[in-house]
Amino acid sequence: MPVQGLAILREAVADFHRRKDGVEASADCVMIGPGSKELVFLLQLVFDSEIIIVSPCWVSYIPQAKIIGKDISVIHSSFKDGWHLTPALFREYAISRKNKSKPALMILNYPGNPDGVSFKEEDLKAIAKIARENNVIILSDEIYGQLHHEGKHISIGKFYPEGTIISSGLSKWCGAGGWRLGTFTFPTNLKWLLDKMSIVASETYTSVSAPIQYAAVQAFKGGTEIEEYLLQVRKILSHLGKECVTILRKANVEVHDPVGGFYLFLDFSFYSDRFIKKGIHNSKEMCERLLEETGVAILHGESFSRSATEFTARMAYVDFDGARALAASKLIPPHEPLPNDFNSTYCSKVVEGIQKMTDWLKK
Repeated sequence: MPVQGLAILREAVADFHRRKDGVEASADCVMIGPGSKELVFLLQLVFDSEIIIVSPCWVSYIPQAKIIGKDISVIHSSFKDGWHLTPALFREYAISRKNKSKPALMILNYPGNPDGVSFKEEDLKAIAKIARENNVIILSDEIYGQLHHEGKHISIGKFYPEGTIISSGLSKWCGAGGWRLGTFTFPTNLKWLLDKMSIVASETYTSVSAPIQYAAVQAFKGGTEIEEYLLQVRKILSHLGKECVTILRKANVEVHDPVGGFYLFLDFSFYSDRFIKKGIHNSKEMCERLLEETGVAILHGESFSRSATEFTARMAYVDFDGARALAASKLIPPHEPLPNDFNSTYCSKVVEGIQKMTDWLKK
């Protein structure tokens, strides 16, 4: 198979981004890889400059950069920032940046893992302007884009077309993580980066397997069946996410309303003093004790490049029978909300898990 990917698949991906994101995308500037994770690694490998990461961030961005030996700058956001990059934070970083003649690469992920939040259009426009003025290329990791709960994902590529690489794939919005297929879509002026990645790919994984690529053509072409699937998935995740947030806030856990995906980033600061009295001094110990004493698993904030002593953690709310939930959701007219007992009936393990966690906090 071609190293860059099957021609009809690359055309389907380019058309997908033209339709869904309103960006000018060319099949010649699309690269197919064995998961977006591998493509992120290759891009960092061939890009000879600084890597900018926004914390909290997906667990692999920084370890990949460290493996390669890159210069890493971390922009730390906070709960009040919505756990993501704000124009003010980016401006502050840009002012301090020393060598602006050399391009830097910033990775943005939204809707986010671990936070489930996204950007408003005006913030994306401001971030695009700052990136353009400061010679910063953006890798926009939009793997959860089609899981925006209202179907209103906006790509920063619309506002910074010449400097944005869009990452997508099958694992999240198609629920096909084990298939290992990711896509990068480059602007024409950055095709030199794609060419470098292709050289490295040809000497490593060679190409993505043929059956997966041919199957992916249909996924990216879309159609009524896929759009109906996405409609139901968004509806279920939105309904469940809102109930999770309601329960957590009643227990004094700080959390933002989820906008997309299926994660919440939880701030347990309210319990800091009590944790310390119980011999819990960091987020890892907190998660270990929670698991030992309740059987509930969440992932500590340090994994997402937060301070070890900050009591934060990521919660994923997808521990339920998706096929069963989808079948039940389809029986309800699209314009009607899911019934109040939907989550307790079809997503009971998630609701039970949160109840156990909040009971543990209260004790």
